Amino acid sequence: MSIKTPEQSRTIMTDLVLPSETNPLNNLFGGELLARMDRAASIAARRHSRRIVVTASVNHVEFNRAVPVGSVVTVEAKVSRAFRSSMEIYLDVWIEDRESGQKTKANEAIYTFVAVDETGRPVEVPELTPETDLEKERYNSALRRKQLSLVIAGKMKPAEATELKALFV
Repeated sequence: MSIKTPEQSRTIMTDLVLPSETNPLNNLFGGELLARMDRAASIAARRHSRRIVVTASVNHVEFNRAVPVGSVVTVEAKVSRAFRSSMEIYLDVWIEDRESGQKTKANEAIYTFVAVDETGRPVEVPELTPETDLEKERYNSALRRKQLSLVIAGKMKPAEATELKALFV
């Protein structure tokens, strides 16, 4: 299995926010944005693994800025780290100013996907080598996030979470 880069999984989805997708304040429903992010993350995970992928978790979501009706919204997704069969996908959400065309980061999220075979059993995925400073930062912090999730779920003892322990030494 060849090693891949985050850029090889890069997925960009751009769409318009329609009135039927908004809340009473005329902003995009959070659930609608989550669905858009899930689709983009799914494509990124599939591009990395070249397998069927399933959403394992939504690890983190930040709704920092409302996305008003009529906005052009762009979701950008990349694999930030690959483990044995799982992949962490980091998503950035941008809104485009109608008049200037300037893009502003509105939201971000982190999803985890698992690659599976036709029977739904997990399969191995290619390793990932980050290239840019941002990719390296996200790659390094992904292991801490995974260990924290495993400790909280009771699947890892806190003493075994070496990356987390290193933060406090």
